[in-house]
Amino acid sequence: MRAKITATGSYLPEKVLTNFDLEKVMDTSDEWIRTRTGIRERHIAADNEATSDMVAKAIQNLCERHNISPEEFDMIIVATDTPDTAYPSTACWVQKHLKLKNKVPAFDMEAGCTGWLYGLEVSAGLIESGRAKKILLAGAETMSKAVNWDDRATAVLFGDGAGATLIELTEDDSGILSTYIGANGTLAHLLYQPAGGSRMPASEKTVKESLHSVYMAGNEVFRYAVRYMQMSAEKALERAGLRAEDVSIFIPHQANQRIIDATCKRVGVPLSKTYITIDRIANISAGTIPISLDLAIQEDRVKKGDIVLMDAFGGGFTWGAAVVRW
Repeated sequence: MRAKITATGSYLPEKVLTNFDLEKVMDTSDEWIRTRTGIRERHIAADNEATSDMVAKAIQNLCERHNISPEEFDMIIVATDTPDTAYPSTACWVQKHLKLKNKVPAFDMEAGCTGWLYGLEVSAGLIESGRAKKILLAGAETMSKAVNWDDRATAVLFGDGAGATLIELTEDDSGILSTYIGANGTLAHLLYQPAGGSRMPASEKTVKESLHSVYMAGNEVFRYAVRYMQMSAEKALERAGLRAEDVSIFIPHQANQRIIDATCKRVGVPLSKTYITIDRIANISAGTIPISLDLAIQEDRVKKGDIVLMDAFGGGFTWGAAVVRW
């Protein structure tokens, strides 16, 4: 018996910001962004829309499509780097949105862009040990509120949105075949938000210097991302007793089209089997994989019996992969 993803849902904000829109407000161009990243557009949360609001809408989408009541959840986990508040957790705010009578455990998972895969590892362990039966695992970000819009190198990369998944126990041959996660904190300085924590509390100086936004050493991040995503995919496939040629569909983290291309080449999964969303949703950090998985399902790209490989890399540095038989 193993854990299984039994339902999915997603939410993308109504506002769409194209590269042509960005041309009007910063020194960039559609051609510059597309050739370097693969991004054409991204969704942007409304001014009054927080991460928990989007998670609640993704959960509503999941419940309506699969005829499920939120009262069935016995745990809520939200993977995010852009929480509503430092505390309580975004998951607790989500629980408030859902107005649950059953006051189930709710907590956040912060592991950069790999957060949802870290959450999948934790969820699978809790389900397979019998400590939980139905875990709502979401990944969501309001990255538009965490970037410096004067820094074209990072501002153009991100978008907003939420993906929701329900994890349960299965007794057939489907489900989560393997997971693999890792981290290297010695490289944390290459991708992080400098201010806002106990190391550098908020002050007039930190706000003026835009230290509450994403800092990224792009070339270094690229190099490590490809290396660790290759390793994660290969480790997860090895643990599942499978090879690259067994993969039916590959859903990688969507940070940069060049990273995706390089990872596919190194792992041995062709682009024809790779599901791409970066062009339309950009990088939604921890929300990327659950949103992309749901979109792939809606487009009939994932079918019963398919071997699904999911792979991510993020700030921390963190990395991880999962192999699922659908």
